Amino acid sequence: MARIKVIVVDDSAVVRQVNRETLARESDIEVIAVCPDPVAALEKMRLQWPDVIVTDIEMPRMDGIAFLKKIMAERPTPTVVCSSLTEEGAATTMEALAAGALAIITKPKLGVKQFLQDAGDDLVSAVRAAARANMARVRTAPRPRTEPAADTAPAARPNRAIAGNVGALHDTTEKVVAIGTSTGGTQALEAVLTQLPRTSTGIVVVQHMPEKFTSLFAQRLDGLCAMEVREAQDGDRVLPGRVLIAQGGRHMLLQRSGAQYFVQVRDGPMVNRHKPSVDVLFRSVAQVAGRNALGIIMTGMGDDGARGMKEMHDAHAQTIAEDESTCVVFGMPKAAIDMGGVGKVLPLDRIAQEIIAYGR
Repeated sequence: MARIKVIVVDDSAVVRQVNRETLARESDIEVIAVCPDPVAALEKMRLQWPDVIVTDIEMPRMDGIAFLKKIMAERPTPTVVCSSLTEEGAATTMEALAAGALAIITKPKLGVKQFLQDAGDDLVSAVRAAARANMARVRTAPRPRTEPAADTAPAARPNRAIAGNVGALHDTTEKVVAIGTSTGGTQALEAVLTQLPRTSTGIVVVQHMPEKFTSLFAQRLDGLCAMEVREAQDGDRVLPGRVLIAQGGRHMLLQRSGAQYFVQVRDGPMVNRHKPSVDVLFRSVAQVAGRNALGIIMTGMGDDGARGMKEMHDAHAQTIAEDESTCVVFGMPKAAIDMGGVGKVLPLDRIAQEIIAYGR
């Protein structure tokens, strides 16, 4: 097979060197150029176009956001953002994800060289995932509606979650929806969640994303959705009208007290090379909610969530995988399907309606 051709764009000579060396060690990856800024990169790309771009955001002559928008408008190319692990960097990187970037690799302000060497496996995995991406799905991902649904609450309301009825300890009919996603998932989640009314069943979500980024991602979705969207905090209730996004760098589990669901947020080792892990969430949902749950696995590389979805299926939960035709990367849904834990396979534009129907 042809090697994955990569261009690295960063104004830091150290970052360029470390990323180049990290990628060049892999037999299936070829670094065709390293550039100090997007203007230089575009000159190189006119001679040989890469399969994947690895780029910083804050650079001279042209910033990474303008670079990304130009690429996506002219010739959509899988892009991995290598961004500062700061609040400011996170905010800018969220803008990059909205513009079509597929993955985030973070870097600290200090000790960059050692950090990047330690995080080399993450960079390699991100490049491989990006190389498999269906960029047509990134370009054509549904955008948020311009008019709110009829039963949505005004955006100014600080809390749109609706307290559910409390049932008996062993006879709860409370429902919960659990969603897991990774590469391409930020756009997929936006496409689904913006179509749900305020009265929808409570939702818990694991999106593979570094710490500091999930809070801003949740804030962005909260401004677009009728449902309340927030980054999960330990002990948060799962309520109709509320979406809880797992924190980057922490696992999230579903728990139950009587008929009330809530989440536990905790540290721990990575599972399937991820924290948060979809498997950790799905397994807890299988144990706690069983037949009262709907599990959904969407675009992403790897197999995180496949085993947990099988456990949900075996516990008589309803389970859905996103169809290959709409996935940016079909890895996670395919793994779940192959493991026998998927009840339905649906394209992205039918998943919101399935959640609404399930809630009824």
